Amino acid sequence: MNRQASIHCPIGLFPRQEEEIAHLTQEINHARTAAEKAPWAQALIEAVDVLLACEQYDGKSLDCRLCRNFSELRHKTASLVIKAGRLDVKRNA
Repeated sequence: MNRQASIHCPIGLFPRQEEEIAHLTQEINHARTAAEKAPWAQALIEAVDVLLACEQYDGKSLDCRLCRNFSELRHKTASLVIKAGRLDVKRNA
């Protein structure tokens, strides 16, 4: 039995953004070099920022806290990908 955990978002923002985030993550994973990954990572940051800016965030809700924690982790990861892309460009210049 394959069960997938989900975050229940009372305003439906998480599932909408999650679809875009999954697509962008797939594009990052398919890109060959750090420089090729960087634009996708920037788009990922923008998609994650929508979740981080949620005005309905409730720090008491486990779902909201999970959404926020995953979003912060994704933001940090994408930022590292962008930094690696800059290093890759400098190295190859």
